[in-house]
Amino acid sequence: MSEAAVLERYSEGAQEKQEALCCPVDYDASLLKLLPTEIVEKDYGCGDPSRYVRKGDVVLDLGSGSGKICYMAAQLIGEEGQVIGVDMNDDMLALARKYQDEMTAKLGNDRVRFVKGQIQDLALDVDAMEDWLKDHPVNDAKSLSALEQWKQKQKQQKPLIADNSIDLVISNCVLNLVDDAQKKQLVEEIYRVVKPGARIAISDIVSDEAIPQHLKDDATLWSGCISGAFQEQEMITMFLEAGFQSISFDKWSAEPWQVVEDIEFRSLTLTAIKP
Repeated sequence: MSEAAVLERYSEGAQEKQEALCCPVDYDASLLKLLPTEIVEKDYGCGDPSRYVRKGDVVLDLGSGSGKICYMAAQLIGEEGQVIGVDMNDDMLALARKYQDEMTAKLGNDRVRFVKGQIQDLALDVDAMEDWLKDHPVNDAKSLSALEQWKQKQKQQKPLIADNSIDLVISNCVLNLVDDAQKKQLVEEIYRVVKPGARIAISDIVSDEAIPQHLKDDATLWSGCISGAFQEQEMITMFLEAGFQSISFDKWSAEPWQVVEDIEFRSLTLTAIKP
């Protein structure tokens, strides 16, 4: 499915609230009090992975959007912790960064940062790549090869997110937006960046059955967190094969969020540990 369709849908969501992208979630009201109204209203999630945050954690939020979960987590980690939000959407990044100074003043220190990157390739610093492309435009095979060489060097020498550097990876209804062909790489990247013994808490939408191709080809269903969903058992298997242990569905909604062609789509939170 086209990444452009997803970016366009969430750019619209950064400008105006999109009710269709929301699942009902019971967030901790005490953590929301500190947040600007715009950030709360323009967040699109299906769970609350912030409840797994511990004091002192280095937290990585995949697909951080408006920054709501990042700013909630920042209240839980204390002064020694750090939160990193990764997103590819310029409009969402602008919204999250818009309130950084205000939130820094409220929190007492600067413990949250937002970076531009693809969650399936957490080593690639997209801001750095875009800066490089300004002076090295790609217009033929030779310049394309030069870009690929630069990317490999950058990922090795200055990765956006380093190996074994994160205490807790969280995500809120974003993994389903990644193309099926890149989901395995996505899970392997999560494994790469998590410290040994550290944790993940992934809130997402899953299906009870395999999703047929004609639904996957529907851009509205894909960008609406439906047709790119993991099948439940497939999700467990993929994280197990990547090396994670103690995998469980900690939050599993008995009632489906939506039913499309008799396929049930529901929200859950997958937790696991890197051995």
